[in-house]
Amino acid sequence: MLSKEESLKRVAQHAQWLLGKAEKPNLSSANLSSANLRSANLSYANLSSADLSSADLSYANLSYANLSYANLSSADLSYAENIQITISAQLLMCPEEGAFIGWKKCRGKVIIKLQIPATAKRSSATSRKCRAEFVEVLEVFGAEQGISMHDGVTKYTKGETIKCDKWEENRWIECGGGIHFFITRAEAENY
Repeated sequence: MLSKEESLKRVAQHAQWLLGKAEKPNLSSANLSSANLRSANLSYANLSSADLSSADLSYANLSYANLSYANLSSADLSYAENIQITISAQLLMCPEEGAFIGWKKCRGKVIIKLQIPATAKRSSATSRKCRAEFVEVLEVFGAEQGISMHDGVTKYTKGETIKCDKWEENRWIECGGGIHFFITRAEAENY
């Protein structure tokens, strides 16, 4: 695997290739974790199997980039150009339609079993964390009610419907507005 330094050098070579001034580098399997690639032109780049975890790819041009098997966990893809075309819909961790069960961790290790209704907007970015416009609380484990770890105010009580203050439509803003949850209880417990 390439070092981060060598990988960043190849990203620079890619920019030169786009300008017709260099040969096209191969960024496959590159280690670009936590790299600052904000506004980078990565169109047509071969980033297959690259480690892009926690990389800042906001505003980057990813037109026709090969991101197959790339690690995009916690990468910032907000406002990345053509990301919807580049990344397949398979990365959406939560079901696109229909009601389903989700799990949330609250303060004091309280676990909440949620139902995400069929009519609720839902989204995920590049990690396993999902978010929904509203949820129904099915069960509370470890207390009578759960208190949000995020704002310390929102209460999750069995039988109630919880709505977010403001829904973020942009899927790639992972920590945007919504009720955050995981698909499995184990993921919620380990959060």
